[in-house]
Amino acid sequence: MDTLLTADLAAKSRNFRRRSSTYVDAIHDLPEKESMAPAQLYSTESGRLFHSGRIVIATVGLPARGKTHISVAIARYLRWLGVKTHVFHLGDYRRSQLGPKGEVPEDYFYVNASTSSVLLRNKILKKCREDILHFLNHENGQIAIYDAVNPLGTGRRALAKEFEKQNVQTLFIESHCTDERIIEENVRSVKISSPDYVGWTPEDAVQDYLKRINARIPHYETMKEPDLHYVKMVNAGERVIVNNCAFGYLSQRIVFYLLNLHIKSRQIYFCRAGTTKDEDSYKADASLSAEGEDYACKMMETLVAARESERQNMIKHGAPESTALKPLVVWTSTRRRTMETAAYFEKEGYRVRQRSQMSQLNPGVCEKMSERKIREKFPDEVAKHEQDPYHHRYPRAESYHDLAVRLEPIILELERENNDLLIIAHESVLRVLYGYLMACSAGDIPSLQFPRDEIIEIIPASYNNSAKRIHIENLPQKLVPGSPEDIRIPVPPSGQVSPFSGIGTPAAGTQTPEAAGRESGALPLRKSMITSTPRD
Repeated sequence: MDTLLTADLAAKSRNFRRRSSTYVDAIHDLPEKESMAPAQLYSTESGRLFHSGRIVIATVGLPARGKTHISVAIARYLRWLGVKTHVFHLGDYRRSQLGPKGEVPEDYFYVNASTSSVLLRNKILKKCREDILHFLNHENGQIAIYDAVNPLGTGRRALAKEFEKQNVQTLFIESHCTDERIIEENVRSVKISSPDYVGWTPEDAVQDYLKRINARIPHYETMKEPDLHYVKMVNAGERVIVNNCAFGYLSQRIVFYLLNLHIKSRQIYFCRAGTTKDEDSYKADASLSAEGEDYACKMMETLVAARESERQNMIKHGAPESTALKPLVVWTSTRRRTMETAAYFEKEGYRVRQRSQMSQLNPGVCEKMSERKIREKFPDEVAKHEQDPYHHRYPRAESYHDLAVRLEPIILELERENNDLLIIAHESVLRVLYGYLMACSAGDIPSLQFPRDEIIEIIPASYNNSAKRIHIENLPQKLVPGSPEDIRIPVPPSGQVSPFSGIGTPAAGTQTPEAAGRESGALPLRKSMITSTPRD
């Protein structure tokens, strides 16, 4: 993603909308005006939900305390629920004002800065706050997240009064850290993901960032104002202090989410389960076939080797020889094939947990039906599905929207998990969880692809998440497609997919999405078709 994109959006083109690739975290895209969010339960004419009015969430805290991480995480969750939310990073406005190669004045981050630096700071601050009010007043925005240090009590009170004049409520969220290990981890994360340090060496980035921190410390005041609404998170959620925050259901949802959030780094991996003896049956819940067992073993070996390679890379770049990765926890659904795929990890001593909410989409009456049969028997339903593959459900079946609502407890537990995490599940479940972590639109989610010969690694960072693929070698080609080999019907004109489809087989003479994706390094959309029942 262009490192100046959000700044350019904010500073130059308020109404610009970009179409994200699905392998790039789209959390900094401005929300679409008319599209429903993945887990949105209803819509209103104003675009505002839960009768909660307009709220500014302002972060408070020294650098490297996880403010940006918290801002982006809250935006991700609220937008998933359909609350029109946008993050306004004050640092983006600074970068936009100074240009891609602009030099930050030496005293810019100091309280006793020169007159020119103070004027520059005020100009940037004014532009940011103007855009916040424009978003809330003229773009039907409901939550604006103001990501800045906000170090002084007098400044915070003035900010709350400024927004109160516009009938906007203000909620402050402070990230207060006394644990040096958390601060060190955040500094390391920021130097990797912050747009400020693109092209810098790690050593120079760390030193510059520490200078910024030291400049702020003597003049920082932790939140104690009894008249303000605030949440104080101490040491990444070790303790949470809530003051007031009683202005509606939405504020309570935000507090509840913060109780599940932490800012510690970890890795998340997604992979499919192995193939089964009765691949077309949803109800049978069959055991793994011999090929499925072989896949499960190779997948486990591939992931363990990839993690060891990451550890060696850390040592190569200066970490001590004793460096250990975070423990890996494995989550599966309660379906037999996912549990049997995870059994190889359990034998090696990894902790495996089952989650009933992670069961695949229920295909309803379409179980074991071919595409041709579905089109013959339910032509009206097929037409509706091609119009809206995310929200449509076939008779007695589930839609992707139903699945997203069902997975909300999993999303909260995912945010709470401190260890590295491997999720083994059906492709439909992986699509929804990936869509949450990478801020995909509801229209994109049914098209995401997870071929069996790849493990998807999602790397959370403060500013945005990123994804990469780990290839599983030496798998039989017939294990890789997610739909039956004999389905060779061309893609419908709409280009939409079925909730029951796997990878599909493109029409003869066309380039496969996989081929195009491997050339670009992308996680491409799946251009597929209606097929028989879903499989893990």
